[in-house]
Amino acid sequence: MCPFYYEKEKKNQEKRSYYVNSNGTNEKEMEMFIHKVKEMIQPSLESDRELVFLCIGSDRYIGDSLGPLVGTMLIENHVPYRVYGTLEEPVHAFNLKSILKEIHKKIKNPFIISIDASIGVKKEVGYVMFKEGPLTPGKALEKMLPEVGDYHFVGFVNYVDPLPSSQFLNDTRLFTVMNLAKTIVHAVTKIAGPDNQSMGIER
Repeated sequence: MCPFYYEKEKKNQEKRSYYVNSNGTNEKEMEMFIHKVKEMIQPSLESDRELVFLCIGSDRYIGDSLGPLVGTMLIENHVPYRVYGTLEEPVHAFNLKSILKEIHKKIKNPFIISIDASIGVKKEVGYVMFKEGPLTPGKALEKMLPEVGDYHFVGFVNYVDPLPSSQFLNDTRLFTVMNLAKTIVHAVTKIAGPDNQSMGIER
């Protein structure tokens, strides 16, 4: 999905968020990030709500491919939860609303973790953020799309400069997107470990 900005949300301190660098983060920092994420979502994992990963984006642009790349990698890693949004079947601006309807039709009160690419400031590029609350897909490109997710991961794929926001979709490095995707998938597979196994259907 088109990247979005966090400038206003950064002022909203009641929402917890944690960052980890996908470029050269040491094992201890990664473990701490996973621990914090797991701590945040544990109450929902222990409830009767079914966990769904909603991976948003398009494989037609490198800068927008983080979501479907993560979705494909989660399925390849046999994560035991429902996954919507892959390279083969992406969830994007044109089908997001219908996919959300499908999820709510199949699952009563789903616990949704959404995943998307983001534009940030230069020093944020390469970082993964996990945050409470929904994300707003398409915000940077002024697309009117519904907020999605009880929590969300974003990967900062590029940064803001005078170029039009849409240009970042083409100017993003695949290397950056791959590192972000691997970091998110690593975190999710650790969270979905033996203590949190549940039956899921892969999309």
